[in-house]
Amino acid sequence: MSSPHTITTDSLTKRYGERLAVDSLSLSVGRGEVFGFLGPNGAGKTTTIAMLLGLVRPTAGRATVLGHDVLSAPAAALARVGAMIEAPAFYPYLSGYDNLRVLCRAGGLDEGRIAGALAAVELGERARDRVRAYSQGMKQRLGIAATLLPDPELIILDEPTNGLDPAGTAEIRALIRALAAGGRTIFLCSHMLHEVEQLCERVAILKAGRLIAQGQVADLLRRGQGLRVRVESDPTQAAALAATLSWVAGVRRDGDVLLVDAPAARAAELNAHLAGNGVLVAEIGARGSSLEEFFLEVTGEVS
Repeated sequence: MSSPHTITTDSLTKRYGERLAVDSLSLSVGRGEVFGFLGPNGAGKTTTIAMLLGLVRPTAGRATVLGHDVLSAPAAALARVGAMIEAPAFYPYLSGYDNLRVLCRAGGLDEGRIAGALAAVELGERARDRVRAYSQGMKQRLGIAATLLPDPELIILDEPTNGLDPAGTAEIRALIRALAAGGRTIFLCSHMLHEVEQLCERVAILKAGRLIAQGQVADLLRRGQGLRVRVESDPTQAAALAATLSWVAGVRRDGDVLLVDAPAARAAELNAHLAGNGVLVAEIGARGSSLEEFFLEVTGEVS
């Protein structure tokens, strides 16, 4: 029976001397989903991907890909995995087609897949042009075409829209949707959080090598909802008063604004509680949350 997951990690850890790059990471990626892998620079994302691809040996823990242990059965684990890590590198003096032919020969892959891969990324008409004539967006699409050569069940994309203009970004976003619609699993590492929010069903967020949030995007955004309160008196006192209410799950300060984890329907009660204790409220209302706002909140990267 095949595994319901394309990727699982169990306490996956990587240490470089005194530096803990990945710290006991446990996550799972279901088959056929678009999964976002997020974190600030230096969070451990690239190291994790390198361990999933067998390029870096973990210090501890275990990773399985397509039901196979990456360390003990790397050929089976990675046989139907395509990956584009950072900016793809190609021979500029060769055509797009010939670059893919080089990759097929190096990897023992069927050259008969090249035409289909190029068609899938809408480069069929430019297949015989030299790569030096390609735009940055075309080079990114050629990189994704390269991931299709092993007829992958799982595609790992690391910053696929990096350096692209809005039109190129939209092209890659549409291409990722098309690949996912074909039943492939997409593991998407990106700092373009609005893109991730549009594309991914679930995400995992790393900070300093540790998993700090994982789940459905919609569920994580609900966690970021609540009340936004701007006060004209002491915000420290206001935060302490708000936190005393039993239905307030948490309070965070951002200057003179309080971000209160509480039902929006209780705004009037919170206002009355603060006013009754001498805190002047200038503004109060419901706040929504984007994935970017949630990311900044949980990673602590808020000014």
